[in-house]
Amino acid sequence: MAEVILKNVTKVYEGGNIAAKDINIEVKDKEFVVLVGPSGCGKSTTLRMIAGLEEISSGDLFIDNKKVNDVSPKDRDIAMVFQNYALYPHMTVYENMAFGLKLRKFDKAEIKKRVSEAAKILDLEPYLERKPKALSGGQRQRVAVGRAIVRKPKVFLFDEPLSNLDAKLRVQMRTEISKLHQRLEATMIYVTHDQTEAMTMGDKIVIMKDGVVNQIDTPLNLYNYPTNKFVAGFIGSPSMNFIEGTLAKNGNLTFKSKKGNLNLSLNKNYENKLNSYANKTLWLGIRPEDIYDPNTVSPSANFTKVNVNLEVVEPMGNEIFLYFSIDGEQFVSRIPAREKPEAGTAKEILFDTSKLHFFDTDTEKTIV
Repeated sequence: MAEVILKNVTKVYEGGNIAAKDINIEVKDKEFVVLVGPSGCGKSTTLRMIAGLEEISSGDLFIDNKKVNDVSPKDRDIAMVFQNYALYPHMTVYENMAFGLKLRKFDKAEIKKRVSEAAKILDLEPYLERKPKALSGGQRQRVAVGRAIVRKPKVFLFDEPLSNLDAKLRVQMRTEISKLHQRLEATMIYVTHDQTEAMTMGDKIVIMKDGVVNQIDTPLNLYNYPTNKFVAGFIGSPSMNFIEGTLAKNGNLTFKSKKGNLNLSLNKNYENKLNSYANKTLWLGIRPEDIYDPNTVSPSANFTKVNVNLEVVEPMGNEIFLYFSIDGEQFVSRIPAREKPEAGTAKEILFDTSKLHFFDTDTEKTIV
């Protein structure tokens, strides 16, 4: 396998539309890296530049220490798995998986060996003589993956491969691809708009927005230490709650929301970094799992009681999502499913002030 390095890679389309700007990513040998972000953020364009399906406007791309900007896709030793499977409908599973090897003039014995190995890994052995129309969506996607495996490429590229599958199959296939990565010890680059897929699959995650890389880190570091408000809101489900307000310094620092409906005395741990923001506007963020039901946790000096009116209550089985508004901003809390509060009723909840995030109003960069 091989490492992939993008240095200041930019893609500009006709008319001056910048799809990707100054992309710097280093994918190490045998690493599983996920590119994630909302639609139109440039992640698929970046993947297609790695594959050679899009021309690089500026910057350099290296695969296995070789600059490949002007190398054709077939000579880059990569294999790509597409969202729509891209199987030949008139060919059997075996023929689909073998087709690329036939084009490369492999002998029949080697083709049979490679297809058999891939079919065994992907549990496709009973389906080798079937045509794609006789397969389920999950089976078709496994065939598409198998077609990539038989090539034994230096790098595997996945472009939203699970987006056409139903929820249960997506979970199953995501597990299978993760196992496949471990088994093949392959270098894999995977594109998705689904942050749950990114968090559960990637060794490292690249978060993109508007053609720009916002943060590259491990899943846990992205979750706990987002570099800006966008990353904080994008990672996590339900997403982080945000509210704008000011800091007052009367002995302790106190956060007060714009309309005054949320007042939180801040933990002393925040003082050094937030002192310069006294009497200034900033964003406060708190994750749904850090807003508690008083009946399910032990008392703590870090908790601040807040009275809210529940607008929507969503039972999720093992937990319940509570939706309410503060200063017109939508908040959600996730609590254990011990009791089911009723929508339209008042509820006392606890904010954990030791787990707050703060963001600069102008730059939206993380302060704490």
